[in-house]
Amino acid sequence: MGNTAGKAYGLTLLCPIKADVGGYSYGDIIRDRLEGLMLNHNSPMAKVPNTYLCRLYVLDDVFYEGYPAKEEHLKSRYLVFCTNFYGSLETYLQEMWNKIEKDVRFLWEHCIAFDRVQNAKEFVAYIKKCQVKNTLFFNGSTDEPLAEQLKSLYLKQEFSRFVFNNHGKTAGELQRAFREFVAITQPDNLAGPSWTPGMIEESPHHNYENHLQTAR
Repeated sequence: MGNTAGKAYGLTLLCPIKADVGGYSYGDIIRDRLEGLMLNHNSPMAKVPNTYLCRLYVLDDVFYEGYPAKEEHLKSRYLVFCTNFYGSLETYLQEMWNKIEKDVRFLWEHCIAFDRVQNAKEFVAYIKKCQVKNTLFFNGSTDEPLAEQLKSLYLKQEFSRFVFNNHGKTAGELQRAFREFVAITQPDNLAGPSWTPGMIEESPHHNYENHLQTAR
């Protein structure tokens, strides 16, 4: 199993951060930059195709587990990056570089040896050196492309609303309403209408009832 579950891939990175110099903490700088990132659909990672979810944080040290475990400490601080996505590792990392190179440079700037990364190929090689193999990877969604999953979530939401709003109608009325529903939601069109990457709640733009009222 390891890093894959069907067509889904789980990537875990431990990227060593430069040592502090004269009270100048590179780890704290990275943490401040992470805390300043926009979230959800405004996150830079929402621009990276087929990202299911991701997490970035600074790991300062490991916790002492108590007797009889031996006390251990990390040799450096690490920028940890965990992400689940659809497809191959190389393709995903190349797209990540191509779509958000500026953000990648901003976040990884103070990691050891990242100054040698100048293009997508070198970025892929760097990430592979920092990769930690997953012992057990659990994918909490289907392993289909992100566009299909977003469309499915959108249709599930809108069909629930359709059922609630059309309860008790006659067969003829229900048939006409369902034809309108299909015309507006376009189930076979992955490009839209649909949820957008990073979306966590509905908006009027994604509500078929609002589209229906506008059409009428």
